[in-house]
Amino acid sequence: MSSPQTLSEGDRRLVAAWAADCAERVLPLFEAEAPGDDRPRDAIARARAFGRGELDAAGEIRRRFVANRAAQVVSSPAARAAAWSAGQASGVAHMGAHALGAAAYAAKAAALAAGEAGLSGAAEAELTWQLEQMSEPVRHALRQLPSLGADTSGPLGAGLLATGLLGESIRWLQKSLAAH
Repeated sequence: MSSPQTLSEGDRRLVAAWAADCAERVLPLFEAEAPGDDRPRDAIARARAFGRGELDAAGEIRRRFVANRAAQVVSSPAARAAAWSAGQASGVAHMGAHALGAAAYAAKAAALAAGEAGLSGAAEAELTWQLEQMSEPVRHALRQLPSLGADTSGPLGAGLLATGLLGESIRWLQKSLAAH
């Protein structure tokens, strides 16, 4: 039995492009520190290609951690969060819940770049932008995901995405999705 965090392949393809948009918006934070490292940009391009049906899930499952490794070459927390956002976007091919991870890491990158620590200011502005970029089919797909912490069989379990600003961001998005 698959995890409720997986989503159907069609829904993963829908949310992949949105997750790529979230990651791409903060990508300049990474590229400012590592202009020659294309791993996060490549991960975003692969997420978009997966969304268009040009790549298969199996191939992308094997490659989903490449962008995350790019976080090791930068020093600022904002640049690392931007790389992790791209890594989460590429992980959507494996599990749809990674789309919320991409969004949360993008919000964290924006907050850190602005010198903020909590869910206010830059992070909230980023989350508002993300919500505004969702098409109705993307909203519908993301509403199918379990609430953060309700299912332990994926990224929305009790791990890293459930803590701190990442957890606050995902809860904010899920609450906003439920209200719309």
